[in-house]
Amino acid sequence: MGSYTILNLIGLSIQSIFIQNILLFYFLGMCSYLACSNKMTTANGLGLAVFVVMSISGMLNWLVHTYITGENALFWLRSLGVADVNLGFLEFLIYISVIAAFVQVLEIVIDRFAPVLYRALGMYLPLITVNCAILGASLFATVRAYPFIPNLVYVASAGVGWWIAILLIASIREKLAYSNIPKGLAGMGMTFVMTGLISLAFMGFAGIALDKVTEVDTYPLLTQQEER
Repeated sequence: MGSYTILNLIGLSIQSIFIQNILLFYFLGMCSYLACSNKMTTANGLGLAVFVVMSISGMLNWLVHTYITGENALFWLRSLGVADVNLGFLEFLIYISVIAAFVQVLEIVIDRFAPVLYRALGMYLPLITVNCAILGASLFATVRAYPFIPNLVYVASAGVGWWIAILLIASIREKLAYSNIPKGLAGMGMTFVMTGLISLAFMGFAGIALDKVTEVDTYPLLTQQEER
């Protein structure tokens, strides 16, 4: 966990779900969000799938960065003389490959155990592979250099945030189907308007930073030791 405490992890989770929601704050993963949010059942299934893929692929990509593509990541292969090799230029390609492989496994599982959901999601289930929110969560975690457990908390919380966002808009769109909406705003136009309003509500907390690790001030202690 590095210097992270349980309180830091809770703050990181709240930050990822509500304050910096990966969909409503960074606007990542909008394609499947807009296409599969007509019904609550479909939105819930896709949200769950994205959460699972984002959590597992984020964990796997952390291992990839730590032991394959990161700086000095190949130190464990020093006996083969490749410790100084830098594979960072392959990071994007490997990340996407990991996501694609896991999505294929998930697609087979859903087709086997939930065929109704599989038919409802249709072509959008394979498109999770190119859902930029999933790749974005892995890249954000990499750039921020989270240790393993904070990384897992972050990617899982980002998945929960995406799941909540699509459920919110799906619940509204189901009500809008029975509402008298001006013709020019009907359909996707009103969906964009509602998405913008929900985003404003989430962005109202943007000034709060709960994911910061408190640094221990050692200067007074060092001063006392020098005086002694």
